[in-house]
Amino acid sequence: MKTYLFAISALVVLLSPLSAFCQQNNAGVKAATPRPAPRTPDRHPDLTGYWKSTRDSKFFWHIGKDLPDRKLPFTPAGEAAAKHNQTKTIDPESLCIIGGTPRHNVTMMPFEILQGSRKVVFLYNDGTYRLIPIDPKRKHAADADPSFFGDALGRWEGDTLVIDSVAFKDEKIWIDEYANPMSDALHVVERWTRPDAGHIHVETWIDDPKFYTKPFTYSRTWLLGNPDEQVQEFSCSENNHPGHLGLGPGPVRKDGTIGYENPDPLPAPVKPQ
Repeated sequence: MKTYLFAISALVVLLSPLSAFCQQNNAGVKAATPRPAPRTPDRHPDLTGYWKSTRDSKFFWHIGKDLPDRKLPFTPAGEAAAKHNQTKTIDPESLCIIGGTPRHNVTMMPFEILQGSRKVVFLYNDGTYRLIPIDPKRKHAADADPSFFGDALGRWEGDTLVIDSVAFKDEKIWIDEYANPMSDALHVVERWTRPDAGHIHVETWIDDPKFYTKPFTYSRTWLLGNPDEQVQEFSCSENNHPGHLGLGPGPVRKDGTIGYENPDPLPAPVKPQ
């Protein structure tokens, strides 16, 4: 027994210096420093790239994910609109209706940015796009036609691209994947930054006095895709047959996520004649 204990003690003594060496060696190893974001000739961060979703939060589909318990500050009208969307409507995107702003910032959908000195283009993987002029002197049109992405104006504030949008449609549209509502009074301000070469980040400020008692924010980060990745051709027909789709996005599960526990199967494919 004494011989066994002596052997164990000797082994500990022999391994201790190795352990200390490994600890010291690991302590000196640092994670690779992220490459800085590229810049354009006019010295602004270049946001150009193909950007893919991260899974930094299982609630990124919810516009209120950054609020305590994801509790949105509904007005009575907003609460009624949310209940209507969640129980009486079919997901507009499944009917080929554009998701728009800010919903496109809330989905899993990748997108591509092409940045110029006076315009920036967002190309989305569902075939939609938005073209945003960059001009700090430009003002919103007083009679701008309502649209899914709104009347958007861009400007630089240091290294941040600020996109200010108003004049949104208020029919057949959800603000997020949870069927939360938005009205024609919506005002959205996005602040886009590229903290390093491999990431892009947005802070989205949302103000809709018809449906929410106060403004709130939503943040999100995406990863840079591979150099050969780009948006692909996509087709969506407005005569989609939605018979297999349920109303609303489904119930909120116990873990806070949303969806149907046992969704109906898709219809069988049509056999060629």
